[in-house]
Amino acid sequence: MTPNRERIFKNLSEIVSYNSVHSVPELESEHQAAGQWVVEKLSAAGLTVTAHDTVDGTRTIIGRKAAVGDAKTVLLYCHYDVVPAGDHEAWVSDPFILTERDGRWYGRGAADCKGNLVMHLEALELLEQAGGSDVGIIVVVEGSEEMGGQGLAELIRSNPSLFEADAILIADTGNAAVGVPTLTTMLRGGAQIKVQVDTLEAAVHSGQYGGAAPDAVAALVRILDSLRDEHGRTTIDGVESTQKWAGTPYERADFRQDAGILEGVQLMGTVDDEPADMVWARPAVTVIGFTSTPVAEAVNAVPATASAQLNLRVPPGMDAAEVTDKLVAHLEAHTPWGAKLAVEASDINAAFATDTAKPAVALLGQCLAQAYGADALAQTGSGGSIPLTSELQEAFPDAEIALFGVEEPQSTIHSPNESVDPTEIENIAVAEADFLQKYSAL
Repeated sequence: MTPNRERIFKNLSEIVSYNSVHSVPELESEHQAAGQWVVEKLSAAGLTVTAHDTVDGTRTIIGRKAAVGDAKTVLLYCHYDVVPAGDHEAWVSDPFILTERDGRWYGRGAADCKGNLVMHLEALELLEQAGGSDVGIIVVVEGSEEMGGQGLAELIRSNPSLFEADAILIADTGNAAVGVPTLTTMLRGGAQIKVQVDTLEAAVHSGQYGGAAPDAVAALVRILDSLRDEHGRTTIDGVESTQKWAGTPYERADFRQDAGILEGVQLMGTVDDEPADMVWARPAVTVIGFTSTPVAEAVNAVPATASAQLNLRVPPGMDAAEVTDKLVAHLEAHTPWGAKLAVEASDINAAFATDTAKPAVALLGQCLAQAYGADALAQTGSGGSIPLTSELQEAFPDAEIALFGVEEPQSTIHSPNESVDPTEIENIAVAEADFLQKYSAL
């Protein structure tokens, strides 16, 4: 099977051109146009296409080809919404014009997840050129994944027959590195935690009251500091945080480069804590937002209130809701000076793990290794969450679920100058087409 790079670039250029952020009113037409593009492309691929309005105001696009006889059915997943491009000045080129530089293609969504969408389209084209397959094919393209995917989740609950499949291939992760065929074997679950600390009826003059008046910012800083030990490891009272990762290691030098850690800045943990342990096997709390008086607006006053947004991640084997409860209890227990604490937890989602020894997942792994000409397949985790995995597994407990895709570390998804290596789209499309041919014989 030989992928067509010109076709891939054309398709990716077209879908990247839509600023398809969900839930931004002024971008609604862009989001709708991207969904319509998906409808047209899946129809052109010979699938029967339906568009389903969801409770979060988006459309989930589903293309379908019925199985022949008793052949099994495969569901292919991706999404067409993107995160905001942010400051366009931080981009070397226009985020909505797919641009090639040094062998990579740059644009918002080029990897996450429009690159995976175009990969599915190329795989279907390659499969058709190779004579097709008896397997049933369901292609699900979501419109609100970056905003939590509540629309698709409710659609799965209300109309599960739309998604019934024997194997579910979720293309929204990626290889350990360019050219290294990889299956993602686990995803951390987690929650969002909003914390607010109040100490005074209103801010008061720091010269007149500072030193004795309780500072809300200082109180919150103390609370947040209690969530890490002296080595920077996450600590939540009553929660185990020493687990070890058993899969493919994440080398320290690779992690430093992938994460963009500044020279001289240490990794979290001790010499006995590997990066893979910290990001794939253990719970973690990250302060993703902090609010007090902006520096530009600072006055000589003791702050009366401060707030923070925390992101909790938990590995498979831990109950996300239980860990969330323990985190809330920890925050309450570590609140100093009788400060008033308000905590709000939301978006609690379960962790997920897949069994790579099961037939469909093992076959996909073999197809990936063959497409790359590799002797071995990497098995990594992901610190990110894809709630869809657990929702589909709950709805279809016998279905095999595999996670893979084009979003390797150099892609810097969700950041300025997001990019994809076109060879990743090509090789993974070949692997997926090969899988769809061979799966009918399992």
